[in-house]
Amino acid sequence: MDRNIKHKKVRTQRIKKGIRKKINGTQERPRLTVYRSNKEIYAQLIDDRAGHTILAVSTAMADYKGIAGTPVEKATAVGKAIAEKAVAANITAAVFDRNGYLYHGRVKAVAEGARAGGLQL
Repeated sequence: MDRNIKHKKVRTQRIKKGIRKKINGTQERPRLTVYRSNKEIYAQLIDDRAGHTILAVSTAMADYKGIAGTPVEKATAVGKAIAEKAVAANITAAVFDRNGYLYHGRVKAVAEGARAGGLQL
């Protein structure tokens, strides 16, 4: 493996570990984590105490596959969708986990979409 790629992976893991030290999800206030690939965006609400995912929404799911627009618009739609599902499940607040990514672009759009959908971050 190329030395620069290995260094980047190690650095990303260190950043993620630092973020996870500071935040923790509960049943009342779960952790909203974001994962972005080159094509898709994923958002999950996780209860860290029980160790399971409460809700998950992504552009790869069949219900949200047909979302049109730019990648940032799709990320905003995913944020709104997970907020609507959370409010329906009586979850009004969450802790945002950017998962080592910069709070910019699609990651920021998910957070803003969740806030617009009624979730308090």
